[in-house]
Amino acid sequence: MSEPTKRVLLAAPRGYCAGVDRAVVTVEKALELYGPPVYVRKQIVHNKHVVTTLEKRGAIFVEETDEVPEGATVIFSAHGVAPVVHEEAKALSLRTIDATCPLVTKVHREAVRFADADFDILLIGHEGHEEVVGTSGEAPEHITLVDGPDDVANVTVRDPEKVVWLSQTTLSVDETMETVRRLRERFPALQDPPSDDICYATQNRQLAVKQMAPDCDLMIVVGSRNSSNSVRLVEVALEHGSRAGHLVDYAEEIDEAWLAGVTTVGVTSGASVPEVLVRDVLSFLADRGYADVQPVVAAEESLLFALPNEIRRDLKANGMSDKMRHDGAFEEAGSLH
Repeated sequence: MSEPTKRVLLAAPRGYCAGVDRAVVTVEKALELYGPPVYVRKQIVHNKHVVTTLEKRGAIFVEETDEVPEGATVIFSAHGVAPVVHEEAKALSLRTIDATCPLVTKVHREAVRFADADFDILLIGHEGHEEVVGTSGEAPEHITLVDGPDDVANVTVRDPEKVVWLSQTTLSVDETMETVRRLRERFPALQDPPSDDICYATQNRQLAVKQMAPDCDLMIVVGSRNSSNSVRLVEVALEHGSRAGHLVDYAEEIDEAWLAGVTTVGVTSGASVPEVLVRDVLSFLADRGYADVQPVVAAEESLLFALPNEIRRDLKANGMSDKMRHDGAFEEAGSLH
């Protein structure tokens, strides 16, 4: 009998979301406009390759605001920051560029609005994640973190009639809805946010994996281990039928032993992953007999966010383009897009 045909199921959409695209272009444009060094508070996005590439071009990543020299330019990452960080930057006379994803900013605004109305806010998310730290900082006296369904039993509120839930944007949709279900059992009057907090890109990438997983012997997710949405994609794949799943930053991290007895490999990437890393994985697989690549399209995405106002103003003043998409010359120069 002939061996079954090896194939790759390639998720669409995958990789960069609009918020990540905007944040990475912001750093690239700042380096082009101001020249290095440009300081970035925290990793601009949670991807090892992106951070390393930008470091080589003159970006300096710091953990805290006070590590930035007085008067320098600092960019705030896509994950958002608490109001106190803006105050720290002002005290140091820093030129700030806020690359917070607009969908994260939406959650910040919801937190402020519900806190002003004296609600207890139950923020579903992972303790210590930068996005959670930033959102919590908007109204720390009103916000309680709920770290998954098993944490619901620990929640206490002042008034069960004035409770609302919000969430980190990069969580597992299913796990978040289970957390909300358990919260509502305890607090029947629990209010929902005005619109879904889990971002469209996170949901779409999980949806593609759910469609692919039952047919996959192995799911390879390209992404970094500190990327919440990338880690979730592996979990979603395993929960929905993939026999195995692994997270890799680069193609060379793939263990050939994973391919033993594997006919169908699923490939996707987290929302902070440039497409070049996916192409490297496809080349690796093609060299080992997995040349048949079949797309699995779960949704179409066309959303683009404008660059932060601070850098758009300076780009225009210098006669430079503030468009999100680079021209060919910029791509040849090594854009991360």
